[in-house]
Amino acid sequence: MSWKDTMLYSIINTKCPRCHEGDMFPKGTLYSPRRFSEMNEKCSCCGQFFEPEPGYYYGAMFVSYAFSTAIFIAVWIALSFLVEEVTMSMMIAVLLVVVVGLLPINFRLSRSTWINFFIRYKGPCKPARE
Repeated sequence: MSWKDTMLYSIINTKCPRCHEGDMFPKGTLYSPRRFSEMNEKCSCCGQFFEPEPGYYYGAMFVSYAFSTAIFIAVWIALSFLVEEVTMSMMIAVLLVVVVGLLPINFRLSRSTWINFFIRYKGPCKPARE
């Protein structure tokens, strides 16, 4: 089993959970303010639909919440090492910058994680039966 065959590879690289080859999101849209949330309809390789049913990604909000909590804790720990006294306004300002800066990444990773919970890797690309 290689790195490319793992669920973590699919999540981090936002690849299709079934074949790990097709991209879930269009290229060049990660930090485009109006387009970072656009998703490809289906995998360009195996044909796996990325939104199997309406409202499918509501559960990804819980994954996003977990990622945000980890970010908050990491910022708090980093600030307590870097600054003698962490004030509330300092914490809010740093969190605002970090969370807004990481929003597109958090959005994509939470969706990628969510779909990988339910769709398993089937091996290299094989066209899906329609």
